[in-house]
Formats: sequence, structure tokens, C-alpha cells
Amino acid sequence: MQQANGMDRDRSDVMNNEETLVNDGATVNNGAAADNGAPIPVPHGLDDLEVQEWLESLDSVLESSGPEVATEILERLRAHATVSGIDLPFSANTPYANTIPARLEPLFPGDQELERRIKSLIRWNALAMVVRANRVEHNIGGHISTYASAATLYEVGFNHFFRARTPEFEGDTVYFQGHASPGIYARAFLEGRLSVQKLENFRRELKPGGGLSSYPHPWLMPDFWEFPTVSMGLSPLMSIYQARFARYLEDRGLKPATDAKIWAFLGDGETDEPESLGAITLASREKLDNLIFVVNCNLQRLDGPVRGNGQIIQELESAFRGAGWNVIKVLWGSEWDPILERDTEGLLVKRMGELVDGEYQKLVVESGAYVRQHFFGSDPRLLHLVEPLPDEALRRLRLGGHDPRKVYAAYKAAVEFKGRPTVILARTIKGYGLGEAGEGKNVTHQQKKLNEEELQVFRSRFGIPLNDQDCIEVPFYRPAEDSIEIQYLRARREALGGYVPQRSVRSESLVADHDELFKEFHDGSEGREVSTTMAYVGMLRKMLRDPEMGKFIVPIVPDEARTFGMESLFRTVGIYSSVGQRYQPVDVNTLLYYKEAKDGQILEEGITEAGSMASFIAAGTAYATHGINTIPFFIYYSMFGFQRIADFIWAAADMRTRGFLLGGTAGRTTLSGEGLQHQDGNSHVLALPVPNLVAYDPAFAYEIAVIIQDGIRRMYKDGENIFYYITLMNEPYAMPAMPGDVKEGILRGMYKFRASENKKSKLRAQLFGSGSILREALQAQDILEQKYGVAADVWSVTSYKALYTDAVEAERWNRLHPGERPRVPYLTQSLADASGVLVAATDYIKTLPSMVSKWMPRRLAALGTDGFGRSEGRQALRNFFEVDARFIALAALHELQQDGKIEPSVVAKAIKDLGIDPEKSNPVIS
Repeated sequence: MQQANGMDRDRSDVMNNEETLVNDGATVNNGAAADNGAPIPVPHGLDDLEVQEWLESLDSVLESSGPEVATEILERLRAHATVSGIDLPFSANTPYANTIPARLEPLFPGDQELERRIKSLIRWNALAMVVRANRVEHNIGGHISTYASAATLYEVGFNHFFRARTPEFEGDTVYFQGHASPGIYARAFLEGRLSVQKLENFRRELKPGGGLSSYPHPWLMPDFWEFPTVSMGLSPLMSIYQARFARYLEDRGLKPATDAKIWAFLGDGETDEPESLGAITLASREKLDNLIFVVNCNLQRLDGPVRGNGQIIQELESAFRGAGWNVIKVLWGSEWDPILERDTEGLLVKRMGELVDGEYQKLVVESGAYVRQHFFGSDPRLLHLVEPLPDEALRRLRLGGHDPRKVYAAYKAAVEFKGRPTVILARTIKGYGLGEAGEGKNVTHQQKKLNEEELQVFRSRFGIPLNDQDCIEVPFYRPAEDSIEIQYLRARREALGGYVPQRSVRSESLVADHDELFKEFHDGSEGREVSTTMAYVGMLRKMLRDPEMGKFIVPIVPDEARTFGMESLFRTVGIYSSVGQRYQPVDVNTLLYYKEAKDGQILEEGITEAGSMASFIAAGTAYATHGINTIPFFIYYSMFGFQRIADFIWAAADMRTRGFLLGGTAGRTTLSGEGLQHQDGNSHVLALPVPNLVAYDPAFAYEIAVIIQDGIRRMYKDGENIFYYITLMNEPYAMPAMPGDVKEGILRGMYKFRASENKKSKLRAQLFGSGSILREALQAQDILEQKYGVAADVWSVTSYKALYTDAVEAERWNRLHPGERPRVPYLTQSLADASGVLVAATDYIKTLPSMVSKWMPRRLAALGTDGFGRSEGRQALRNFFEVDARFIALAALHELQQDGKIEPSVVAKAIKDLGIDPEKSNPVIS
């Protein structure tokens, strides 16, 4: 089922008498086959002559009026039959055959032989990169087989379709399949973009001179890769929302409309990830004809067949066609065309549709005689079709995904198709070209080493100009700069605008400091009770009106705008819809009705945190992808953030995304009544591992204002590659004015909010609160002073992560610079003169404050919300988790007892006086 001599030879003749016609992904095989490829049975009482008359009529329409008219007639006949009570079976599948027949294929525009030689060199260098790396360091890893199967899919794109970004054109966006990265590196090497040293250090980035990352990682290679794609399932979903965001920018007038395409390459096994197919209806609903999926259908995943007992290609066709996509199948190479031409009865297409994928894999690894017996031998008429062909020719029959002509035809049809997204299902062989070393075998995914004979076979198959001895050393091979191969390769990329992939930052930075915009939030709410969420919405409203940055703000929300009090923005900036608003909303007579508009600014994504995060990533990387400094603000239920979409958040970090994630209704005790699935005590701990994520848990409006203003400066004025996570609550209370110049403390993680007025007491405490629990600490301050004579200072801890990051950096610097004056962590500096016991209370698990305790002057008593939530009110929840004012006061008293400052009896009496049940259940395990 493959080309054994390794030269990917392409037939130059075009079969002009293929009887298969194409229209919008539907294939009709000369009227003689049903949807599954089987011959249409002739019912009793209908003779062959009548059938032939119908077929001849259809042929006449095709000849005189073309496939569009024929399709319309067939659709009307189907509708008429349905109305007449005929129950027609439905199938979303077309026959197991190429969608585009040979006679409709366009002429291949390039030099096929030269492109084959270039592709063969790339194959060799990709293999050499992985093999050499594993010789130097055993099991360093790397993948050969994925690129081996997809080389033609990529090379046709590189030579004829992938347009680079230029000052005049934004270029195409390509999501490369992560495991194919060696092939992308090998091409860049031929292009002169990567050195031999870089290839030598594949997967060994810390070597002198640097190396290459295992997979696409923009954080590690910021001038090369654009999108991290190897966490499978993420790139299909991200590419859909990227395509939609491009239309959003066009419809809002932020960039001109272009025919730029978004290409996403993925594997057939990858489609089992829910994210891969989870948003395909969005793409068709939005008519994203700027989006092209290319699914590398090598029928094989890591452990075995993707669908050993089924047909993954037919399954995917059904899913995508059912979702409204244009589907193009590229299954069989040009060598099959004359055989199909001789098959006037539709038997071959029928046989193609009968085999399951496990059987197809078996055919790949067996001999030509096996192919003859087990594939064609099912019917004497099929054997007759291939009787002139020797066994070796049967073994060389190529699959469509390895035939440049077939791939080119599919790509050309895809880029020209209008009105819907396109998916190309390309049949390939995993490990194509590896021969006995692993071609088409279940072990292929893990193949990293080849012995001498296997290397020589690969060399010969692809015509690499190396002798046997040199071949064994697996050298990188690049023709001379003036060679015809290098000249052709460069010329093709020059014609397409430059090199791909390539990442560059082209956006203009913001200029203003926006002091006036945020100033009003420093003054407090003058006694009015508002939540921090409402304070944020007020800031957002002002930012949207700002003359410099207003148009760049991208509010994103997953069907919770009214929950977060954002409905006032519906009328002022509108909800984005690619078609405007074709209906009158039911609340049109209200002030805050649901208003959709083609130039709407809000991305109201519906119930999808993953989709919303993909929009956040598209907007947060637009400074590089589109050269536009869009500023995303994505607000969501905090519990549905890091727990649910942490992989996307990590990808956003890798991608150098900028913007603000806002965890609404945050904390485990602020969301009354919702229960354990909604109450968030984890997100700030889960935010810790993301290196470039800046995390804050503010309590007051002025803190939020300081954080957001500084974030805009750092990301959109200074160009820092960071993004923010800010938790917001729905608990209303009066917002105080900012107590003096505390901006530095807010940004660095903590500051003293309210000092005790009792300067004489010998019993002292330092209370640390965050978010809404800060107010519990303030109440505890009053309890301690009024009932127990303890003078307590209250600190607002806005970011434990900031404190931790600063402290470990100081610790590291001191370790590496033993002869210099030690650096002191900001936390340690802040508490240098703070006397008394230390108590921290948080609406998150105790780990959060505990992780910074080593840099405090004394031991820390940490209170937190470890355990499952409950459906209850706020005060009941805080009592249950032992983080309310009474428990904070009790913790301070217990710490004083531990230090010998008060008697145990005082603590025991306090437990009784404060109404605390010492036998209550432990929230951690209840």
C-alpha cells in the first residue's frame, strides 16, 4: 500500500475518465454505489434497463449542466421522496474514496521531482536529529514517526500555501502538530534558519550554543514558534477561536478583512480528546471559511490502532459533515486511479469501505502477495482488475496523504471554499519510510533508534546522497547554497512572503499612564456596599470609554455576565455577533436588554470555559499574531478556572499571553448556597506553578485599581510577557479609601492596613487577611482588643504568590553570592518590627499562607478552607471552615498560650465565650 523505492514518485498523467464527481464533500460514484460504497441493490420488479436509463439521465445532466445542477435535482428528488412517505436511510458518510476525482484535480504548479528531493532531505535530517540525540544521551526522546507520516502534508503547504507575515499582509496562521517538530526544524535547517549546532542539541537546550525544544514552545523559542500544540486537543479548539477572533477584529474595524487562513494540523488519535471536536459547531455556525483542519489519519495512536474495529476516517467525516463542515477525503494516491477507472461496477470502492482500520494496518506491513490475496482476493472481479500488476507494484500503491498531487488538490479546494470551514482527512502511514524499523507498526510512535541496515534502507529509499559508511554516522545533510534544491526552496518561500513558522511582535505600545481613570476608585465607596466584582465592572466600564485603550479592551464571559453585574455593558458596547441581531430580544423594552451587534465588543461565549479561554489566548497573543495590542478581561466562576482549564492556562503561559483572568465569586465561603462544586479554595494554590502568571486576591476596590493599572503598564506599555489572575467576590461591603501610599505593598504582596491603637499592651498579634476574609481579620482585631486586651495589627495580603516568589529569589541570590550582603525578602523586611504572634486567615487552603511562613520572624498559625464546600450562607461556612473572626481571635489567643503569655484557662474561656464548639467535625474530612 505504499511506494517502496522511497522516492515518492508522482504520476504526471491526469486521469481524464474518472467517473467520480465531487460536490461539497459528497461523492457519487457513477450511480453504482450506495453511501457506504456498496452497489445499489436492484429491487424486485426493476430491471437493469430502467436503472441504466436513470443513470444515463443523470450523466446527461452532468454533461450539459454540471454537478451543481445535478446535485440540486438529486436534493429535490430526495425531498420529494420524503414528502411522498419514502423512508430514505440517512448517512453522513460518503464512500471510502477520494472526494476529489482525478479528472477534477488541478495541475500541480511546482516541480514535483525537485520538491520530492527536498522533502527527502528534510525526512533524513528529521530522522538524523532524533537518532543522533538518542545516541548521545540514551532515551532523550523525540519522535520520528509522526513527521514521517505527515511530510507530504507539510511540504505541499510550505511550498504552495503557507503565507508568511509581511508588513502588507498578516499571513496565515499555522498550528503545527507538536510531535512533528523534528520535521519543521529540519526544514528550517535547509532554509538556513537553524544551525547544525542547534540540531545537534535537539532536546538539549542547556548545552553551549543552545538547542531546540522538544515541541513547539513559544516561551523557549519566541522568534520561531507561535503556538504550543503538543498537549493534544488544545490546538484544534484554540485554532477555531483564533479564526473567530480574526473575524471579530475585522468586524470591529481593528484590522482589514483578508483571505488569511488558519491551518490546524492534528492527528486522528488526537480527536478523541474532547477539546478537539468540542467546538466544531461554532466554526460552522460562524461560517469560518478562514479555518482549515488537516487531520493526519495514519490510523494509529501510541499503543495501537485508533479504531482497530472501525474506520476513524468515516467516523470523523460523519462528525464534521454533521456539524456542517466541508469535508475533503484524501485516501488513495495516483497509482490507484487507473485501477478505479477499470472498475465499472463500483466493486473496488465497495471493498475499500468494507475493511476496518486494523486490517488496513495489516496490509501496510505485509507483502504485495498478501495485499493481492487479502484485499483484492475477496472477489474474482477485483483480482482481474489488478491482474496486470506484479506483487511489488501492489505493495507500492501509495496512500493519498503521501501523494503531493492529491494533497495539493485538497488544499487548493480548501482555500477556495467559501461559507464554511474545511477539514481534510488525509490517509497516511505512521512511520512512513522506516521500513522494518517500524513503518505502520504499533511500536512506531516510540521509535527513536535505527540500526545500520535500517539507516541504509531509509537512505536508499529517499535517495540521500550518502555512502554506506557516512550513512551510519547519520550526518545532517544540506546541499550547497547555490544548489538547485536550496534555490528552489528559498524561491518558494519568497513567493509566499517569507519563512514559517516565525513569531514577531509588531504591535504599538500604549502611551498614557491612565492615572485619572483609576483615581476615583482610590477614594472608596463612601459607605455604599459594593462587591469587588462590581468595583471591577465599574473600572471595566471606564476603561471601555478610554480614548487610547478603550477599543482594544476585549471583555470575555462564559454566559455569566448577569451574574457578574455586567449587563449594563450590553447596550453600551454590545455583544459580538458575526451576523448582528436578527431577532428582537424578549427583554427589548428593558433598560439592559440583550444586544448583539456585528461590531459588538463583548465575547459572550456561552457555557464554555475552555472556549472562553481559547478566546482569551487569541486576544492575549494578538500583539504578535495580528500586531494589535488587544487587552482581554476574562471573568468566570473561579472554581471553573484552574481546576477545569489549567492545561489551557499553562498553554497561555507558554504562548506569552497577556491579559487579565478574573476569578469571580472566588473563595470557598463567599458564594452562598452553591456548594462544593462551585466553592473555590484551590485556585491561588493552582496558580503557583505558572511562572509568568501574577496572582492577586484583593479585598478592596482601590487594591484592584492599583493592580489593574500596574498590569496594563507592565504588559501593554512595557511589553512584559506576563498575565494576571485576580480573584473577585460577590460579597457587598463598604469600600474604604486607600490608607496612604500603599501601592508598593499592594503590588509586592502585603501591607499594614490597620494598626492597633493600643500601644501599651504587652499582648500583641499580627493578623493577616486576604480577600473578603480580611474583614474577618478586622473583626478579630476588635474582639482581641476589647475582650482580651490583645493589641493586634491587621495586614492585607494581596498576593501570597508575590511574597513567595520574592522570597525564594532572595534566598537563591544569597546562596549564589555568599560573599555579598544578603538580600532580605520583602515579607521579612515588612515584619521586622512587628511584634507578637502571627495568624493568617484565607478563603483558600492552608498551604497558601503556610508556604511563606519560613520567612516570617516567628511561627505562623494558618487558617484556611481545606475540605469540601457546603450549600450554606457565608457566616455558617466560615464557622464550618473555622476562618471567621472568632476562630482568628482564638488562633491568636492559642498562639499566645503557646508562647506562655496567657494561661490555658483564658483560651478555654474564650472558646466558650465565643460560642465555638470544640467537638465540631473537622471540615477537612467531613
